[in-house]
Amino acid sequence: MKKPLKILVSAYACRPQMGSEPGVGWNMVREISQHYESVWVLTRENNRPSIEAEFANNPIPGLNFVYHDLPAWARWWNRGQTALYFHYYFWQIGVYFTASKLHRSHQFDLTHHITYGRYCFPSFLSLLPIPFVWGPLGGGETAPKSFWRDFNLNGRIYETLRDWSRWIGERDPFVRITAKRTAAAIVCTSETADCVNALGVKNIKVIPGQTGVNKQDLDQFEKCAVSQLETPVRFISMGRLLHWKGFHLGLRAFATADLEQGEYWIIGNGPERQRLEALASDLGISDKVRFFGNLPREEALRALGESCALVHPSLHDFSPTVCVEAMAAERPVICLKLGGPANQVTDETGFRIAANNPEEVVQGMAFAMKQLANHPQLRMQMGQAGQQRVKDAYSWNIKGEFLTQLYEEVLSHEKRLASSGAVQP
Repeated sequence: MKKPLKILVSAYACRPQMGSEPGVGWNMVREISQHYESVWVLTRENNRPSIEAEFANNPIPGLNFVYHDLPAWARWWNRGQTALYFHYYFWQIGVYFTASKLHRSHQFDLTHHITYGRYCFPSFLSLLPIPFVWGPLGGGETAPKSFWRDFNLNGRIYETLRDWSRWIGERDPFVRITAKRTAAAIVCTSETADCVNALGVKNIKVIPGQTGVNKQDLDQFEKCAVSQLETPVRFISMGRLLHWKGFHLGLRAFATADLEQGEYWIIGNGPERQRLEALASDLGISDKVRFFGNLPREEALRALGESCALVHPSLHDFSPTVCVEAMAAERPVICLKLGGPANQVTDETGFRIAANNPEEVVQGMAFAMKQLANHPQLRMQMGQAGQQRVKDAYSWNIKGEFLTQLYEEVLSHEKRLASSGAVQP
């Protein structure tokens, strides 16, 4: 039975049938609506067609959307990653005034900012006179400086600017106000937990990633996965080919492992592709490495199912969907002991490689590749453990129950404060 409470959600990225943060926004508000009678979501105008198309086929009682965007003259900001964050910042300012009007009409019990999940950006919904939940948050993860020597000039500039943006964001008075007014923050990594704690948030919940899967997803992964006893020794990496994704480390590890019958598939595109292809040639493994570029989701999942393990050596991901998808498809994951993957993957479901320097990572990943190549039973054991972990920790139903419990905890705390006469800042 749904609880008679009214929840207001901010989800800049929110779109059905999508991965990454748009998928997180959509799936979280959908799950929240399963537990509460009235859920109102503030999102961008460009999400409207996808949401209305989904509602036409699958209406969700009690889930309401309000679409907001900047004036047409200001939307040029939403071009390119850096400009996008300027758009996001000013979008939130406008959303606050819309949220204030809605609150006067509906008297919400609690508000929750979901996407984007960057701890160094404020949420102006925290200014409403009701309890505020912030997250899931990431962004506190950084690439260790010892890995910067592998980056080209553009990569080093990117990392420097990223560090500066975090430093500036931590000193933004509106970020400080958001932190001060947060009743509970949900974070995906220990690195971000430290950053949020330094901002002054008292109630921090660490979860193993923001992404999740539903039963339909699990059924699809089970269908696409070939038995590990029949799978060839083929490793796969999936994602945008960016310097911080660490695919150059995966190639070096594969060359070091020197597997006679091994293959390495790389799915995705990006500015690093040419450098990665040149590196494969320099390492003498071009005949064993295949670059596919971007593939439709169905084809990408089929390729994942035809591989024995996912290689994901990212240097600062906070909640990559691909690691969860690999575990759902019963594929072990080789990742670094950094950021979100270190929380998503366990010693039972894959290999987490210590990331003190590139040489150590290459050797550790090469060892993991050899172990998986030579022991099909180990692949099967880790794969089965991974799929069970997804069912236990990454089901959207479970995430919905977690949010319900968190909301109840926050509201109970507010009631105790009110009854004691304490004033919440």
